[in-house]
Amino acid sequence: MSKEKAYAYLEEKGLTEHFIETEESTATVEMAAAVLGVTEGEIAKSLTFRNAEKEPILIVMAGDKRVDNKKFKAAFQTKAKMLSAEEVAEEIGHEVGGVTPFGVNPGVKIYLDESLKAYDVVYPACGSEYAVAKFSVDELIHAVDGEGFVDVSK
Repeated sequence: MSKEKAYAYLEEKGLTEHFIETEESTATVEMAAAVLGVTEGEIAKSLTFRNAEKEPILIVMAGDKRVDNKKFKAAFQTKAKMLSAEEVAEEIGHEVGGVTPFGVNPGVKIYLDESLKAYDVVYPACGSEYAVAKFSVDELIHAVDGEGFVDVSK
């Protein structure tokens, strides 16, 4: 259902040409990079947290980066604590292994990390471990109903 939800979002935006189905799993950054033949940095991983108001947020960042706790706290006025798999499915609307910024539940705030700007093209998951999307960073900015860029990676 998650893949269909992500695809429907792309369809509504007229962006289905960016959707790619794979025969091999892309559930992790390492697996996705191997399947797509790209660097781990080009995989746009989606990480889920809560902001200071306890609302779920999703941050898309380069796959070879990690969250910098000090930067996260400065940006969101709270500690970086990832959601559990159950919370991700329930509150974000996608299962771990296919979490995507496309077709998330209403009220989820989406941010793109500055680390994505190092790449011409990035590959976010698309609702399934067998689905990704291919976007230039400029295209991704317009494809995601997000809050803009943040700098929370190291």
